[in-house]
Order: sequence, then C-alpha cells, then structure tokens
Amino acid sequence: MAESGTANIQHQYTRKRLEFGRPPPITSEPNGRPWVTARKVQDDTWKMFQDRSGAAEMLEDLFPDEEATTQDYITRNPCLGKVQCGPVASKGGSNTARFVLENRQMAHTEGGWPEGLDCTDTEQTARFRKRVEKEEEYVNAVKTMATTVEHCLKQNNAVDIYEEYFAGTKVEHSTEPPSARNLTVFKDPQKIKRTTTRISWNPDGGKKLACAYSSLQFQQAPEGMSSNSYIWDLNNPNFPELTLVPPSPLVALEYSNRDPNILMGGSYNGLLVFWDLRSGSSPSRMTSIEKSHKDPVYEITWIQSKHHECMSTSTDGQILWWDTRKMNEPTDIYTLDTSNKPDTVMGIQGGTSLGYDVAAGPLKFLVGTEQGYILACDKKSKNPHDRIQNVFAGHHGPIYSLQRHPAFAAKYFLSIGDWTCKVWMQDIKTPIMSTKYEMCYLTDGCWSPTRAGVFFTTKMNGVFDVWDFLYKQNEPTLSIPVGETGLHCMRIEKDQGKLIAFGSLDGSTTLYEISDALCGAQPNEKQTCLLYTSDAADEEDSVDLGGRRIIKKKQK
Repeated sequence: MAESGTANIQHQYTRKRLEFGRPPPITSEPNGRPWVTARKVQDDTWKMFQDRSGAAEMLEDLFPDEEATTQDYITRNPCLGKVQCGPVASKGGSNTARFVLENRQMAHTEGGWPEGLDCTDTEQTARFRKRVEKEEEYVNAVKTMATTVEHCLKQNNAVDIYEEYFAGTKVEHSTEPPSARNLTVFKDPQKIKRTTTRISWNPDGGKKLACAYSSLQFQQAPEGMSSNSYIWDLNNPNFPELTLVPPSPLVALEYSNRDPNILMGGSYNGLLVFWDLRSGSSPSRMTSIEKSHKDPVYEITWIQSKHHECMSTSTDGQILWWDTRKMNEPTDIYTLDTSNKPDTVMGIQGGTSLGYDVAAGPLKFLVGTEQGYILACDKKSKNPHDRIQNVFAGHHGPIYSLQRHPAFAAKYFLSIGDWTCKVWMQDIKTPIMSTKYEMCYLTDGCWSPTRAGVFFTTKMNGVFDVWDFLYKQNEPTLSIPVGETGLHCMRIEKDQGKLIAFGSLDGSTTLYEISDALCGAQPNEKQTCLLYTSDAADEEDSVDLGGRRIIKKKQK
C-alpha cells in the first residue's frame, strides 16, 4: 500500500508479440468471472484467452479515510445534481444582404469650349467650329474615326441585329401546368402595422404600385398609428419611392387611367384627397368635411370625361361625383334608396364596391351594397328614383368586389361576397355561375385581363385561387397560400395580366407572377366562353362551379 487514501497495485507479466491486442486473460473457474486477481496469479489458477461472457470481477475495495475526510471536507446538504440525457444541438441562421437601390440623376450641360468663349452665343460657336474644321489635327482625327465607323456600318448592313426571326409565331401554352412564383414583398415600414386596404397599379407600364394602409376595425385604431400611404417601385422593394401624407388613413386609392401622376384617395373619415405627384407628398386638393361622405370611402372609380372626374361610394348610402378641378363640392349626388324596388330591403343601402367599364356605357355602373345586393344604375335617368334599373340579390353579406368582364363588359360581371364568387348576366337576376361555399370569407376577386375564362379570388385564410371554368369547374385550377395572415385585397396588372399584387392584414403587399398558361390567350377562347355562358343563361340554369347544377327559374 502507498500513502493514506491511495492504493498502488502492480503486476508484471510478459507475453509474445503475436498475443498483443487479444482479449484480457479470463479465469477458468466455473463462475466465469473475468479478469485476474493477485491471489489467482500466485495460486496459478487462471488461463489466458478463454470465455469472455462472464461479468466483471472486482479487484479491490478502497474505502475513504474517515479522519481525513472530516478534516478536509464539509458535508453538503442538500445535494442536487443535473444530468443532460438529450443530445446538445445549436441553432443558427443566416441571410444574404439585401441589394439596396438608390436613384440618382445627373444634369448634362454643353461643355468643352475654350475659356473666354460664350457657348450661348451662336455666332461665336459657329466661328470657332469653322476655324477648328480647317486645322490639320481635326482632319486627321476624322479620317481615323471614319474607318471604324465605316466598318460598323458594313456590319449592320450585313446582319440585322434587330431582326425578329419568330415574329407572328403563336406559342401554345395549353399543355403547360399552371403555376405562380413569388417575386417580392413590400412591407409596411411603420412600427404599428396596418391592413393594406387598396392596391392600384401605375398605368404607365405597371412599374409602380400605390398601396393604401388603414385599420378598418371601428374605433379600435391603436394610439399613434400613422396615416401615411406609399408608392412602391418594383425594382426597389426595400424602401418606398414616395410617401403620401393624407389627413386621415386611406381606405381607397386609385391612379388615373390617363395620367400616371394623378392619384385620388378616399380616407377613413370620408374625405377625398387628390394628389398630383409632381407637386410632392402633400395633397394638392381635398374635399371639405361638410360636402364629403359621412363614413369611410370604400371605393373610387375614374369615369370617362374630358377632364379628370371620378365617383365614390361609402356605407353612408351615397354616390358622389367629383371634378378634380373643383373639389369644394360634388358635381352630383345620388342616394342608394331602394324603397320603391320590390324584393329588396327597404331603405338606404350602404355602398361597399363599384363596378364601372366604359364599354358597358359611359353612364352605367354597378354598386355592391353592405346588405348583399347589387344595384345596376344609369346616371342619365332624369328621375332619381329611376336610376336604379335592376337589383340582384345574391350574397348574404357585404359585397367586397364588383367587376365587369373585360371582353364582354355589357353582358357579364363578377361579384365577391360572403363565402362565394358569382358570375352574373346583365339580363338575369340569378347568377349563371357560382363557386362552392368556402370555409372562410372571400375578400376580393377580379377577371383576368387577357384570358376570357379565368378569374381570381382571395380568401381570409391567406389562400389565392385561380379559376379556369373552361378547364375545370369543380375546384380551382391553382391554389397558392400567399401568407399566414389573411388577404384583404388584390389587383392585377392590366397590360400583360402577368403580375398580381396581394394586400394582407399585416400590412405586407406580396407580388406574384403567374405562368404563361394562365395569362396567354388561348385559341377561340372568347367564343368558347361566350357560348358556355350563353347556354347556361338560355337554359335558365345556374352552373355551380362546386360540381352541382342547380335549376332555377328565370325571374320575369
């Protein structure tokens, strides 16, 4: 034994090199205990390389020295210990740096003239040019450059780099599967997030879009919430290009159809605000509180006129017409009173959406109401009671969107309300088509500007649906979850019909690009669509896109 508290056990033995790496020696006793004790070595009662299935054998028991323990240590009470049995893992994340764009400009003025020469004086510059053209250096320089220019001209004559080799070729996209991809997201820069209530595309090529932000919960707007809205450039989603500063949060916002610098906004307090973007962020003109709506302005539509004129609707039950040159008061006022119309709710209807297309008539328009009715109106009627020419009852709640068909504006229109989307014919009071009842509310929808049989819908659960009723009627052709939060509005770019912007409840605006199969015009699609819908109307049937066919009598 060594010092107190330690044991020194030693044993030396020798073996051949070929035995290195073999298992340790095993006892030959019947109990099969492994390993070797000092006593067994002395008694020579063990053998090497035998059975290894036995349990381990204890060599020595060493107990602590109680006297040394009491002097050097104190008993810890209570004694707690922790053991981590699970694997230790680390979590990390990384993101690429955003590419930040910055707009800069440069003003180029004529220069290179010698000192003392006034470049604004035509006579002085003409005399200077004549003198330089006679110099030998100028002549040599022109001869040298002329060789290079002549070579380039000969190349252009030999090969037309602008020639379109496949001009007029029709591309068939019918076999391509429908798809859509996310391009970018425009996020509300404010700390207090608001709902994206309206999106409007710039008419000049669709390179910019204006977004209105507001909180539509009655008297529940958070304290300190900003009223600003923004204009975004598609090439720079990190920062808004321009900030619109209205007196109250905007619910509606629309670009003028003819001028990309003109904007009209409808605010939460009922005011209409006019912007000329060449003048900056502040409104150029706005309506007076006495002559404006009494409720939030839910939609604004530009109408055909010589000047910039529009109409607006609100849940206060009024349609107001405005001339942007004089916004002190509306040019015309109409109250949505359906007291003289049978089979409708008596009283004034609150307007929530507008449907206007000059192809259906410059003075004809549709109004979607808070009570679920669609009012077909004509402004040219002299008697105000005769302006409502037809009433369509088809939804169980507010109508969030109305749009006439871009190819058959005078005949068909689309409505979004409650849990369904419905397609109507102007002369029939029952819908000729309707989607199946969804599990959540539908919030917005529109026709495709390039394909006659395609329309789009958005839902409160954040899903975007594409319907192609010439291809599939019982379910959407394509369904894409845009975000975790619900979708409130959408707007499609009208020139090519390829870009779609979605406004969410959390203030983010998501930009998607759909495939060519969903935006490329198909052969004879308009004729097929017209025959399909006309047959449903002639048979007095309602074709349900949910897979059912419901027979309905035509109301006279």
